[in-house]
Amino acid sequence: MGTRFLPATKSVPKELLPVVDRPLIQYAVDEAREAGIEQMIFITGRGKGAIEDYFDMAFEAEAIQRERGKDLSALDGTRLAPGDAVFLRQQEPLGLGHAIWCARDIVGSEPFAILLPDEFMKGPAGRGCLKQMVDAYEEVGGNLVCALEVPMAETPSYGVIDPGKRDGALTEVKGLVEKPAPGTAPSNLILPGRYILQPEVMKILETQEKGAGGEIQLTDAMASMIGQQPFHGVTFEGRRFDCGSKAGYIEANLALAFERADIGDHVRRFAAAELQGNWLDRAA
Repeated sequence: MGTRFLPATKSVPKELLPVVDRPLIQYAVDEAREAGIEQMIFITGRGKGAIEDYFDMAFEAEAIQRERGKDLSALDGTRLAPGDAVFLRQQEPLGLGHAIWCARDIVGSEPFAILLPDEFMKGPAGRGCLKQMVDAYEEVGGNLVCALEVPMAETPSYGVIDPGKRDGALTEVKGLVEKPAPGTAPSNLILPGRYILQPEVMKILETQEKGAGGEIQLTDAMASMIGQQPFHGVTFEGRRFDCGSKAGYIEANLALAFERADIGDHVRRFAAAELQGNWLDRAA
């Protein structure tokens, strides 16, 4: 629903909020393509038709840019061909597990990846989060989740891994706990919104009962697969920005702006001046 970003999300889906000049959903699609994903399935809700429009042809914008002799490279990747994109609607907000189950007929009998766009994962060039996970999948197969270390105090807000044997970036997953009570988390390895799962999870979700928050939790369904199939966490090499929060969203904008050749120096000078001005205000 994007309620944390009201009133902006009154008319704009939070997935289309831009980080500098590309919406969050575009970064997720780019990450998936880099990892070799060919077909995108978008699970949306009522009022989010603008996401489907975004990945369609923008005839007027493209025509005007051509007439003016402008570079069209800014629109690269924003148009998905028919068949490369499937849009499905979750009619009720029944949880992430239910949203994934809505795609069961499209996924069929193939393993699939899940990306939550408000979790902005920035990896090294050419090795985004999902690419790192696909590389690990080719090594161990089974089910994989992205793993990220956080302070223990933050674990009650996330799904948390009960870890087994570790081998470099790979951690055996012995169990998963959704939003553990403070002080009860089995580790500080959380699940920041990237998964590669086997299709059998769909059958589990079909009869999955509601869990934490009164929602059908994907974490609960994944937990029931542990011991039946290989299950690992892949520690992400890179930076994660929680763009579901205002602070995380602003951090992502600043971090990417600082790296940009066209605006980086300007934004750094502005940020430095603002910090200096705040310091002077406090001193006064």
